[in-house]
Amino acid sequence: MTDEFNEGNENIFDPVASKAERFDKGVAIRKITPRSSHQEWNPSKDREDPVEILIKTSIGRIESLLPIRYSRMMESPFAFFRGAAAIMAADLVQTPNTEIDLQLCGDCHLMNFGGFATPERKLVFDINDFDETFPGPWEWDLKRLAASFVIAGRWRKFSNKTCKEFAWNVADSYKRHMLEYSKLSALQIWYADIDLAELIERGDDEEIKSFQQKRIKKAAEYTAHEKEFAKMTYHKGPRARIKDDPPLIYHPTGEQGKRALLEAETIHNKYLETLSDEKKVLLSRYTLHDLAIKVVGVGSVGTLCGISLLMSATGEPIFLQFKEARKSVLEANVKAKSKYTHQGERIVRGQKLMQSASDMFLGWTNNADNSKFFYIRQLRDAKVKPVLEIMKAKNMNDYAKACGWALARAHARTGDPSVLSGYIGKSNEFANAISRFSVSYANQNEEDYNKMLEAIKEGRLPISAEI
Repeated sequence: MTDEFNEGNENIFDPVASKAERFDKGVAIRKITPRSSHQEWNPSKDREDPVEILIKTSIGRIESLLPIRYSRMMESPFAFFRGAAAIMAADLVQTPNTEIDLQLCGDCHLMNFGGFATPERKLVFDINDFDETFPGPWEWDLKRLAASFVIAGRWRKFSNKTCKEFAWNVADSYKRHMLEYSKLSALQIWYADIDLAELIERGDDEEIKSFQQKRIKKAAEYTAHEKEFAKMTYHKGPRARIKDDPPLIYHPTGEQGKRALLEAETIHNKYLETLSDEKKVLLSRYTLHDLAIKVVGVGSVGTLCGISLLMSATGEPIFLQFKEARKSVLEANVKAKSKYTHQGERIVRGQKLMQSASDMFLGWTNNADNSKFFYIRQLRDAKVKPVLEIMKAKNMNDYAKACGWALARAHARTGDPSVLSGYIGKSNEFANAISRFSVSYANQNEEDYNKMLEAIKEGRLPISAEI
């Protein structure tokens, strides 16, 4: 465990106490924070205007990209939810708290899970977005994940009863797998991962199973950098250049472009310093050829994100993605203060704490005057994203169980699974509470979404047609 985790949690994890004693400690916490209390969502009378929170989180972003951010968020309540981590973080402070802190994902919704390749080329299922990672109450991740299933389910036009079932399965799977992890040693937990092929094989929908198996076969064979090179670049003289596709991919121009090119080498070299020696040796075979701004995701739109193209002397490419790292939306809402002044390092350290295996090129960097922080990883590496549009209710329930499992595994690494299992127990009380909360919060999300639409009509938030 990190010092950052331990500083605020000396009384939670006791390595001397037996598993049974720690389990009993979790049971005792129910007297202070009953499991049923987690069903509560009662917005306070002085709840901050969600539109004002969105405006605050846009400060410091690239102004010309803000219309794309709000255009993406207005597509549906689900798209809004994906970009509204700061709103939910402020709301979760008002909910019952077990005072059991561990490393959180911070933006734990169902689209931030998926399959990807480990450095050993094994395909695993895990959480894959850590921009908001920070220590905090374990139940916050679970509530955001479960609520996301209700919101996504409504977007897919499933019944309210079915959507509630999705959320219930998230919490139930978390409970069952946390109990399993409570019986393992800390080292066994650290070794644990979720094999993507085995996970897909468990399903009994033959059509979806066949679709997913084809996807992982393609992912395993996918030589990402070479294919991206053919698709995304052109030659300008002896050098390869990334193709512009404005407004989503573009090169900075004018004075901004000149500054970006001057800083690129410095930023890249600072990034290399954060890698282990063997990764430095590997990347020493490549030189930086080009970089471009690339608009990504929903919540990240407007932050400075992009791609860089590295080439070896013999013409082999590597694409790296850089993303601006800002303060976690959780930081203002929890007691703990970050031990990391570098926001890119915060993200990388949190990701390595929670993931079973991280990108081999994961590192951090900053610009010359330390005004912007970044983290860097490969652009794509055998990633298998969820395709919600084709999922039936059975598939969504299976996916909910998989996400609950992955979250339990991640939490078991920096939390105490014995304490957590003791608190959750073996009954359905906790899962029932989380599913009820998720329905209530989905209703709140729809209200907030409508407030955003009103703000757009009033001209408070800019939008534009996205190419």
